[in-house]
Amino acid sequence: MSNTGYFAPLFAYADQAAAYCGAGLQQLSGWYRFAEALDPWFSLALFLVCSMLMVYRLNVLERKGLEGTVLGTLVMPYASGFPNLMFAFSLGRQGGSGSVIVENCIVNNVTNLTLLIGLPALIWTLNIIPSRSAQTVHKPVSKLQRLNTLSLILTLVALFFFTGALWALGRDGTLDFSDGLVLVGIFLFWQVLHVFDVLKYNIHQRRSLSWTIMVDALLVVALGAGILHGIDRLVAWVMALGPGFILYDQLGILSGCLMVLPNAVLAAYYAWAGRADIVYSSQVGDGHICIPMCIGLFALFSVIQVPDQMNMGIMVILGAGLLHLFFVSVIGRLPRIMGALLTIAYGAFLYTGFMG
Repeated sequence: MSNTGYFAPLFAYADQAAAYCGAGLQQLSGWYRFAEALDPWFSLALFLVCSMLMVYRLNVLERKGLEGTVLGTLVMPYASGFPNLMFAFSLGRQGGSGSVIVENCIVNNVTNLTLLIGLPALIWTLNIIPSRSAQTVHKPVSKLQRLNTLSLILTLVALFFFTGALWALGRDGTLDFSDGLVLVGIFLFWQVLHVFDVLKYNIHQRRSLSWTIMVDALLVVALGAGILHGIDRLVAWVMALGPGFILYDQLGILSGCLMVLPNAVLAAYYAWAGRADIVYSSQVGDGHICIPMCIGLFALFSVIQVPDQMNMGIMVILGAGLLHLFFVSVIGRLPRIMGALLTIAYGAFLYTGFMG
């Protein structure tokens, strides 16, 4: 005699639950199709919401074994720079122009090093190391602050190597598959160094990473899929417009400005929280995502014809990097006046350098 009769009520409940879930998915699918009809606004909203949620979720990792400058260099750039990676992947897959991705990355990096560091310094001040008066009143510079400063200096020095590598590989006017392999390879090696840095730090502190980091990773993957879908649809919509529209003709510049919005939220939050080291490392680390990773990723799909503006953009990036290196290593803070000058320089860069 079969025992399935005992489980008949359970099967009935399971069938009923499946029916409810199916009806819910159908209704959700209907709402999704309706939302897609509102494009490009739906895709833009999907991109922005998923980006902000990814920034929030990765911020949680600060309390799970990833702290300080390592957090800003290794983790935060994937929150703020993931849209740039997806833009490079989507544009390369859809046969877009390589000069667009170079413009996107140049604008993104200049924005990080000027506006997104300069404006927080102007509003909240960015003190990597407390002033001498503050040290005597409160407490001296801690060992952790010194280590964070050294890590930040190393991150700034890496900026010069990565940008210099892009300039050297692009001197012949093109970036091909081999160049892309080199750019992606040096970025991955840089990330591996930071992974080992995290492991050494946790061993020194006698603690291990929480298993819930895997849950956060899955959430980030899901949000990343949403970002990719939103950017994919936005790129397809703009490509369908064709030449003659400002969104098409200035896609690299406008996309570079759009995709720094999650990074701007990150910079504002940590400047308000008094974590200047994370403000700096997250912005510079996001620049590493773009140069070399995004440009190298696109070069794996298609040969990039280097635009004329690239050399000027590289000079601006290197100049801003040297400025930050001086204030971080020598003075230990970015004065408000320099924040104002960097903010003004950003506007001048756009209108006289790229938009002009």
